[in-house]
Amino acid sequence: MSRKTVLAFDFLLLCLLTVLCRSSSLHHHHDHRHDTRRYAVSPPKTLFVFGDSYADTGNTPIGYSPRGSSLAAWKVPYGETFPGKPSGRFSDGHVLTDFVANYFGLTSPVPYNFRKVGGSNLKFGINFAIGGTGVFETLVPLPNMTVQIDTFKQLIDGGLYTEADLQSSVALVTLSGNDYNSYLTKNGPFLGLPAYITKAVAQLVVNIKRIHDLGVKKVAVAGLQPLGCLPQITYTAGFQKCNGTINALVLFHNRLLWTAVAALNIHTEDSSAFIPVDLYDAFLLAFKGKSGTMFANPLQPCCIGVNASYSCRDVDSTGLKLYELCPDPSATFFWDQFHPTQQGWKAVSTLLASTFQKL
Repeated sequence: MSRKTVLAFDFLLLCLLTVLCRSSSLHHHHDHRHDTRRYAVSPPKTLFVFGDSYADTGNTPIGYSPRGSSLAAWKVPYGETFPGKPSGRFSDGHVLTDFVANYFGLTSPVPYNFRKVGGSNLKFGINFAIGGTGVFETLVPLPNMTVQIDTFKQLIDGGLYTEADLQSSVALVTLSGNDYNSYLTKNGPFLGLPAYITKAVAQLVVNIKRIHDLGVKKVAVAGLQPLGCLPQITYTAGFQKCNGTINALVLFHNRLLWTAVAALNIHTEDSSAFIPVDLYDAFLLAFKGKSGTMFANPLQPCCIGVNASYSCRDVDSTGLKLYELCPDPSATFFWDQFHPTQQGWKAVSTLLASTFQKL
């Protein structure tokens, strides 16, 4: 996000903050004490994943080059912690999907693009998430969430997964802000953002209901992370302070989503079919070391361009690195300008253990 975008966010929210985020009532709080019980019933046997880079484990096409530059997930130094080379994950190692699968003792679901070589691992599910996508068309012209679900339905109709498979399954759905970045980049009116957020959340709700209607027993729905704390935003403040006005807008998105999820559960036979995954609280608590892992400066990324014109993974025509890499990714929460490190995701997942138990 550019400095202009940040200022625009500030302007918008200074105008609307009183209406959208009056007091802390927009922000629901949870008891994050670790619950030692793993599950009250049999754990799920299959995991299906939809969304974007926070969940993608390899669906971005290798060599895909939007606007002339390859997406980071298949370029060095991505994947240096796991599996030791780029694997299509937007991190140095494991991402949210991997930790959710591990919680249930499952192999991380096969990325859809590798389904033909997935073999017996297909029984653990499929990951349809693609970095850069959203519920609508974004700056990345790859399958959005609706198309991802269409593809899932085709596999069900083709007999790959039975009704019994679906009844013992869960879905993980992430929406991390690409729709909003696309909206602003395409010069959508700033004062129209609340209406656009409402529209995006409504489409997300349609999507998660459709996943459940296809037979998936439980759907874990991730809220927005604190976008105002992403290194892309905190860069101008020396990685020392989150942008509170941007985070207030995030809370508006999350409030709408949680209200809609609660309504879905009321009108669903299983009153806990849709499970909110509060990334906002989990990120903020992880920054404070509440997971048991302390990060010296949680807002500063491990991998960053040598200046604002470059990003992690950029090199010049001679192969000279145009990024700087920290000596120990496990000591940082953020990997690049937008995504957590493997250790960051581990901290977040530790804090979400009681949520995963509800699945």
